[in-house]
Amino acid sequence: MKFSINQGELSNALSIVLKGISNRSTLPVLSGILLTAEGDRLVLQTTDLELSIKYSCAALIEEPGSTVVPGKLFADIVRSFPDAAVHFSGDDDQAHITCDTASFSLKVLSAQDFPAFPEVTPDQRIEVPFALFSSMVRRVARVVSKDESRAILTGVLITREEGKLRMVATDSFRLAITETELPDCGPEDFQAVIAGAFLSEIATLPKTESPVSIALAENQIVVTCDDTVFINRRIEGNFPNYKQLLPDSCTTRATFTVEKLLAGVKRVSLLGSATSAIRLNLNNATQTMQISSIQQDVGSAQETVNGLIEGEDIEIGFNYHYVTDGLSAVRGDSVTVEVLNPLKPGIFREEGEESYLYLLMPVRDQ
Repeated sequence: MKFSINQGELSNALSIVLKGISNRSTLPVLSGILLTAEGDRLVLQTTDLELSIKYSCAALIEEPGSTVVPGKLFADIVRSFPDAAVHFSGDDDQAHITCDTASFSLKVLSAQDFPAFPEVTPDQRIEVPFALFSSMVRRVARVVSKDESRAILTGVLITREEGKLRMVATDSFRLAITETELPDCGPEDFQAVIAGAFLSEIATLPKTESPVSIALAENQIVVTCDDTVFINRRIEGNFPNYKQLLPDSCTTRATFTVEKLLAGVKRVSLLGSATSAIRLNLNNATQTMQISSIQQDVGSAQETVNGLIEGEDIEIGFNYHYVTDGLSAVRGDSVTVEVLNPLKPGIFREEGEESYLYLLMPVRDQ
């Protein structure tokens, strides 16, 4: 095979497909990238047998063919090249790569040993504008659990009902929900739990005007965006009934400027430990909230934030890492905090075209 392609184009393609290579497999071919030159396109494929990625880009094809190059090494080489044409030629044993004054020779593997790209027939499909998809994923994916023993909590629940697209994630200590009107994106009864890490990888793709297509097969997810196709295993199981966790009332509601509240939480948390809580003391009479933390044998910190407070005075404690995560996901200028009592979850809420709700379990005094 023989082809030429711009260094920038090839480097971008490699950054996308590298997400699918396996670093643990005993099969060397799974740590490689399958390159296929045909027509006027170069197709790159990777797989770890759970996630498969295919990316297609334009190239000058002189001789069609296929080969498997060592993935990470090939990507590092291409990244090191200047912004110029990359020339690739290969046979059954070796590949020769040149760019400007640099040249490399690499041992390659047979394309015949590379697993075939999965053939999937989707049952349902929705399409979401890329910017909206990326924004929604970034708001909830940070909340997914890292505990692989509860696989369902490592995923994001994506549903479409009553013309609304909703994404939900929880690690059992906190819950994030983002929702927006999307009347014409696909079937109303769409529902799937998709790995949060997988969605995050797609959300970091280069910005595009093309929509993200999410399709469901029996046990697989097919995500297509521009010239890239991702196929991943669907997470099986029942997602927790998160709706029963949402309180239908509160005794105290307060609205704050996000920037000032987040800055205050970060400052006060400098005196916190990984296990200690910050205390939020809301006072209706002064229309202020005092944020405080105490670390034994170190000291204490307090900061007062002005807001608009309705209801009873109340004090509640939260893990400051979780508070910071929730506030960092707010896109607008203000956030509303709702509390029922010190032993019940608190809610951070943002209204708008893309609404956001962040429920957080309280921390009792140590």
